[in-house]
Amino acid sequence: MTGKSEKYLIQEYNEFKISLTPKLITEAIEKGEPIIMTGILQKANTLNRNGRVYPLEILRRESKNYMKLVEKNLATGELDHPETAVVSLANVSHKVVDMWWQDDELHGKVQITKSTPAGKTLLGLVQDGVTLGISSRGVGSVKRQGNQDVVQEDFELIAFDFVSSPSTPGAFMFKEGRQIGLTPLSEATQKQIETNFNNELDYLSKKDFWKNL
Repeated sequence: MTGKSEKYLIQEYNEFKISLTPKLITEAIEKGEPIIMTGILQKANTLNRNGRVYPLEILRRESKNYMKLVEKNLATGELDHPETAVVSLANVSHKVVDMWWQDDELHGKVQITKSTPAGKTLLGLVQDGVTLGISSRGVGSVKRQGNQDVVQEDFELIAFDFVSSPSTPGAFMFKEGRQIGLTPLSEATQKQIETNFNNELDYLSKKDFWKNL
């Protein structure tokens, strides 16, 4: 990418492992307790499946800003990714209730919004054991550096949405409509992304990273 960077909608994907059992969910519903899931929201300094890298200092700044919404009970998200920078209250399915850093990984607690149609859909998907992804939505620009696109200082984090989570790395990297305005990835970069993806799956298979709440 050359010249002035164009600011556009940036969306990323991370698989959100849900270890809550149907029994625990049912018990929480019967007791009127909130249903909260824990997982990785975003990663810094890592070549992701879309060929982009988020510098740690930029993600830390934006997570700090987003935490203000969390504290005010305003950190809502939707199902799937709307092509807009505005979160629709009519389509809210969940809210982020806490976030923290572990090295270069941003972790968070997400509570299902049981009172909305989208929240009920999300709850049903979780009960049915559907694999979900958590996806950040933001606005900003990227700059080509070597074989990767680096997110720039103008990035603004908007929300974390739940999306379908395909198991094929290529489905993550080249989902239709997500690469608008970006330089095509080189073969070497694609291979590096696939390597990172496979290493992540291997790591998760050996470590109990998520907790039941």
